[in-house]
Order: sequence, then C-alpha cells, then structure tokens
Amino acid sequence: MSEDLTVLHNPQCSTSRYAVDTLSGAGVPFAEVRYLREPLDEAGLRDLIGKLEDPVTDLVRRDPGFERAGLTEADVADEEGVIKTLLAHPEVMQRPVIITGERAFIGRPKSRIDDLL
Repeated sequence: MSEDLTVLHNPQCSTSRYAVDTLSGAGVPFAEVRYLREPLDEAGLRDLIGKLEDPVTDLVRRDPGFERAGLTEADVADEEGVIKTLLAHPEVMQRPVIITGERAFIGRPKSRIDDLL
C-alpha cells in the first residue's frame, strides 16, 4: 500500500481491534489514533468528512451512549450537526474509521477492512 494509512481506533471496540490486528498481521504500516484520548478538532472532523465515502450521518453511533448524551436524530441530521455532536461527544463516533490518502471510510462490516489487503 503506497498511501499513508490511519486508523481512528477505540481499543474497547472489537471491530476496531479487528482492524488494527488485521492490518498489523498483514504487515501494513499505519498510524493509530485513539480518538477518545486525542479527539479530532473541528478542522480534523471537516477534513475527515471531506474524504468520507460513507454518509456523514453514519459517523455517529446510535447506541446507548447516544441516548445517554441526550442526542436525537435531529441533532445529527446533517454535516454541521454531526460535527457539533462529535466535538461535544467523541465517544459516539463510529469506529474504526480508516483514512488512506484522500479516502476515508467506516470499517464496518469487518469485510471492509479485509478489502484493503
């Protein structure tokens, strides 16, 4: 793989661990960003969204953390809402996110990771 590869990773997530383990096992060099320790700032989120192949609203997990944060679908209905939400609640960002060159995608299902190899 000739392009730099970055994985936005949450080690508590089995799919995110799968991405890191699969890429490491295949000898693919990548940078690992633990986004809960090092949250993306607004510029970083805008850059990511500009590269994202998936719908921007898919960057937000609709899990119990979403509900605990008091979020609704209206909060994440568009790009600005997603940015505002992820700045305030990085824990609801979907993971893993794979960034390679000018392309980014959510690494779900796991087969999307396998497709990189």
